[in-house]
Amino acid sequence: MSDSDLLKLYSARILALAADIPHHGRLANPQGSARRRSPLCGSTVGADVVVRDGRVAEFAQDVKACALGQAAAAVLGAAVIGRSLPELEAARDQLRAMLNEAGPIPTAPFAGYEVLLPARAFKNRHASILLALEAVCEAIVQAQTAA
Repeated sequence: MSDSDLLKLYSARILALAADIPHHGRLANPQGSARRRSPLCGSTVGADVVVRDGRVAEFAQDVKACALGQAAAAVLGAAVIGRSLPELEAARDQLRAMLNEAGPIPTAPFAGYEVLLPARAFKNRHASILLALEAVCEAIVQAQTAA
């Protein structure tokens, strides 16, 4: 990876997102919790949720990831409250397609993932970028199963 590749990948926008992750921490009484880990880089993201009427009412995330994983978690954190499992699964699938298949940017309210377009060329970073969405989807399924 050249220096210019690194500069494109770790832009000021990505670093700003990584420094300000919404809903960082843990919930005291989650209905569902999930932790996802990228075996390649060791990044981990945990998600706690409370679901009401099929939508995320409370959310917290414990993010120990690279700047790209942190930025992805920040985009999720800004949009997750009020979202349903199908909406979050669609965002996850759209993000995966954007990264792996040169698909379009995820639709609103997840269009902020556009900041991660430069990561398309770095397949070894994709798993870390997807962790937060994978964890929240898993946590919602757990919450709905327990209900």
